Order: sequence, then C-alpha cells, then structure tokens
Amino acid sequence: MVGFAGAEPELPPEAPGELADQAPRVPLLPITGDVAGDLAVLHTSYDDTFAQIGSRLSLGYLELVKANPGIDPWLPGEGTLITLPRQYVMPETRREGIVVNLAEYRLYYFRDGGVEVYPVGVGTDDNPSPLTDAEVTMRLESPAWYPPASIRAEYTARGEYLPRMIPPGPENPLGTHALALSEAGYLIHGTNKGFGVGMQVSHGCFRMYNADIAGLAFSVAKGTSVQVVDQPVKLGLNDGEIWLEVHRGEEEYSEQDRSVLWQQVSERLEQLREEMPGVEIQREAVELAVDQADGIPRLIGEHVARLAADGSEADAAASSDQNNNNFLQLWF
Repeated sequence: MVGFAGAEPELPPEAPGELADQAPRVPLLPITGDVAGDLAVLHTSYDDTFAQIGSRLSLGYLELVKANPGIDPWLPGEGTLITLPRQYVMPETRREGIVVNLAEYRLYYFRDGGVEVYPVGVGTDDNPSPLTDAEVTMRLESPAWYPPASIRAEYTARGEYLPRMIPPGPENPLGTHALALSEAGYLIHGTNKGFGVGMQVSHGCFRMYNADIAGLAFSVAKGTSVQVVDQPVKLGLNDGEIWLEVHRGEEEYSEQDRSVLWQQVSERLEQLREEMPGVEIQREAVELAVDQADGIPRLIGEHVARLAADGSEADAAASSDQNNNNFLQLWF
C-alpha cells in the first residue's frame, strides 16, 4: 500500500480541449458477445526489446513474453514477427467502470458500449492487491508520495533511507497522475519504473504507464466503479462460439501451476455444460489453451443447437449432450 497527498478537491469538469490532449493510447474496442479485439503482429526493428515495445504500444512485458514463446525478449532481432496479444475474453463480472483482473495484469475500462484494455502492475505475493468492489474517490495530478511505515521499515531493514515524503518528479514512484480508490490506501497510478507494468511488482497498488494513466485520469469520473478480480481462466461466448483464455502467473510454468489451471478449466467447462447442454467442446483446443496458458483466447467449441438443419434446438442439444458426455469422460 502507498500513501498519497491528503485532501484533494472533487474532480473538476474538464476544459473543452483538455480531454483531446489526453487521448487514450489504446483503442475503444467493440464487444461482441464476451469477446473484444483481435490479435495483431509486428515486425521488430534491430534495436527493439519487448520492454520497449510494451511501453510504446501499451502492452505488458510479460504478456508479450507469453504470447511469443521461443523469441528472445531482449534481442528479438531485425524483422522478427511477434504477436501482439490484443484479443480478450471479458472478465466474468459487471461490465461497468474499471475492472482489474489480477491474474492477467490487465485493466478494463468499460465506456460508451466498448472497452479499453491497459496493462497494469499489481501486488506481489507478499503484498497482494486487494480483491474489492470499490470506486474512484479523486484524481491526483503530480502526486507527492508519503510512504507508509511498512515500506519505510523495509528500506530501513535493507540499510537504505526513505524520506517521509517524495515530491513530484522523476524519482516519485507514483508517476505523473493517480486515481485514489475508496479501498483505503490504494491507488491506480503511474510509475517511474515502466518495466514493472504488466507484472507482480507493487505493494498492492496498480501501476500503469504514465502515458496511459494521464489519459485515464481525465476520462474517469469520481464515483466510477472499480472491481478487482482474480480470474486466470476466462470463458466466453461469441455468436455461439466458445472461447477460452488461460493465464499462467509467471514466465515459467510449473507442473503444479499447470495442474491448478487444469482443475479450474475443468470446473468451469463443467459449469458451462450444465448451464448450456447444447455445447460441443474440442479437446485438442482446450489442451493447447491450458498447455500454453499464454493469455491468448482460443476457440474451443460451439453451441451446436444453432447448427441444426431442421431448426430443432432440442434434438441438436440432446445429440450434443450425448457427444459431450462421451467426450468429457476422456479427460475430466
């Protein structure tokens, strides 16, 4: 947790040209069913790194690493084709205001019928970010940082000195802007260490690139909902298609982590099957999603009732349910 400058006036109305100067760096994506965006690709330049690409394109370092296995993130090389993971299954929660999914290190901002998606740094295992249903209480520009006693104690234990207040500027870890939350002591803020965006690095707050929080801070109103969830497995539908997105927490992927995700995927698919009997799941696609756990949505099946030639949904659903029973026994 971090402290911040005290009393701040309520969010003032923006001047007509103010928002134009703080235009978001990410697109407002239309949501189709439970899915938004599309994968994209980029040919790297000889001096590119994933950290630089992420900072430039508003993507997290780790999401680029996971989406591009086998490519050196510090020396991808001239003309290397990399995947930009800009397709998303929506978190399973209310689609309003801000939603932070800790498991994928992303912030979703729902507005005007669409969604903007940003990478965020979140709390470590020792200092986790809170699961909460909060709201924005104020906007802070050029915030000063008042480190809480716990963080000052950490510095002291390492033999380092941390002052009681760090003024705005390049040494301030809150960056250029921040949004204070009703969850006491927590902020969505910028950073003077951009490499940590999209990773577990903070004492519980949510770090964004300065260029992203500068725009978001002027777009989000006081009272905006802020939900924080932890969903490494996301399942969504789009016109009868079933999409699965699975996230491992780190660059390395242990067998224990794999087993945990298998169990979560199994439970979620069983729940889907109970809610929607007329589904057909492709085993190979599910296996690939869990084996990679790279955060890239994969089409794993469909609601076959919509494919019935004679229009009989009941017959199609019953047939699908029988096929599904035979299939699911193979691996659940």
